[in-house]
Amino acid sequence: MRNSHALIRWISILFISLLLTNCGGGGSGAGTTGTTSGGTTTTTGGGTTSTTTDDEFSRSEYKGLTFYYKNMPSSDYTLNQLTNAEFNALNESQKLQVADKLLSTLFFGYPLKALQEKIDSGNFIDTVKNGLDEETTDKEWLENYILDEDKFTQYDRWNEPQAITILSRFYAMKNLDSYFFKNWVAYILTQTIMFSPAYELESTHTPNISRVYNRLVTMLGVDSGMRYIAYVHMMSEDNWRRFRSPEDNGREMMEIFTLDQDDKHVPIAGQALKNWKLNTDSDTLEVSLNQNTQPLQLFGTTIYNGDDFYRELAKSDAFTKGVTKRLVDFFFPETSDTKKQQITDTLVASKPETWQDILLQIVFSEEYLLHTHRAKSTEETFYSLAKKMNYKHRKSTIAYFKEGLEEMHQATMKYKLGKLKRVPLDTLSFAYYHKYIREQVLLRRSNPEKTDDFSAWDRQGWSDDFIANDNFNLDSNNDITSLNTFVNYLFKATIAREATNEELKLFRDHMIESRDGKRLFRYEFNLFTTNDDAQKQTKQREEHKRNITFIVLDYISRLDMTYTQREVK
Repeated sequence: MRNSHALIRWISILFISLLLTNCGGGGSGAGTTGTTSGGTTTTTGGGTTSTTTDDEFSRSEYKGLTFYYKNMPSSDYTLNQLTNAEFNALNESQKLQVADKLLSTLFFGYPLKALQEKIDSGNFIDTVKNGLDEETTDKEWLENYILDEDKFTQYDRWNEPQAITILSRFYAMKNLDSYFFKNWVAYILTQTIMFSPAYELESTHTPNISRVYNRLVTMLGVDSGMRYIAYVHMMSEDNWRRFRSPEDNGREMMEIFTLDQDDKHVPIAGQALKNWKLNTDSDTLEVSLNQNTQPLQLFGTTIYNGDDFYRELAKSDAFTKGVTKRLVDFFFPETSDTKKQQITDTLVASKPETWQDILLQIVFSEEYLLHTHRAKSTEETFYSLAKKMNYKHRKSTIAYFKEGLEEMHQATMKYKLGKLKRVPLDTLSFAYYHKYIREQVLLRRSNPEKTDDFSAWDRQGWSDDFIANDNFNLDSNNDITSLNTFVNYLFKATIAREATNEELKLFRDHMIESRDGKRLFRYEFNLFTTNDDAQKQTKQREEHKRNITFIVLDYISRLDMTYTQREVK
């Protein structure tokens, strides 16, 4: 593993050396050196060399831009984190709510019984956090699975198949481990204005989706720092297909990554990038040799050309503040501006150097887990429900999910400026959101006879083991208690709370009747129906249980909290 990582880092240095050569990246013309781990040396300019020590993780750098960083230990975080002790001090309903909020934020979930066991262990928070440091995913199996045309329809370029593959990967990954988390980080970044591949534009091409996303996952996999990742992205053809002229690209990079809206800086950036352009021939980035040679003052230093511009932007203090603010806005959309600025300042004070340093602090923080209220993204809702309900897909399920995201105006990686509003809540957008979750997730049961037929329409849906009797306790001597128990299970398993007394009464009034002086199930809901034929009896009871399930899940689909990351009351 050590030699593999060293090799990947060496290849990264070689890549950036070639990139800088092609981009006229010598700054003032002085020789520069990138140092690599493993005791190797690289030269990127005038012949100057430098040798590193032979350790596993030597920091490599180019003109002060450090390439690699280990994630900071949580002991260095400045945003207060929710500890195991604080989590365990919550009441049972609060613990379930917070656990579900954390997992769904990460596009994950567990069946209720498994989740309850993890909560009851007394070490839930640390268990989830530590799991993100360990890789347990069989990546070869995973990629073969999602690219198997017998299980997932492989679409042509008109359907943005790269986006479908990315969405399929989250659905198929079984473990909340380090590989899952790196994919999640990359996904979050590509939803923002910083890294959106913007496939809605005529100048972009569908491979830009996978190039931007896969580059992020790969660089995260070798401990690349956030400055280096942003630097490589800003210089890429993928980025130039969004912002296509020197002044436009310079203006947008300063505003996006450093929040700099000073118009006086735009001509300076344009001059530094004067030899960069997007050639209309196949929308190709072209960097000519007539680079600027006059000194320019920007970012508190002297720059000359495009490489200098992007590198010094990424090195600046304003970069850290800018990208942190972007992510705070993304996760705290309903929080006041004053509070968001406070959160941003607190995060910046920890001196983050990786994207994980920021994102882990946010999602495990007291502020986020206990005090934040916002709409769930559809990805948060869909993926968590799929894991909780042992959801089965058919070949085109994820393609329809991608199409649904577009109808909800939550399309993944589509917009030039990213998801400026993460979850649009206008009437039409939310109507599509509710329609998808209700009809394609909650009210679809997978036909167990079609388990091996991925083309079958009725393969898609939750599995029967989601409502297996061993998930809850039935009392054959008390129909009301049994109904209440089952309804509460369905509520807790999907939206992490029990039904209220009013809701339980609503279902009782519909499913229980007075008969022979007793309060008993109506026929079509009778979980204890009897039949001389044991097989028929089991079949009837399961059918009646599904009747209850569909009604309860239909009701749950209409609750606002199904679509909400809730504040703990």
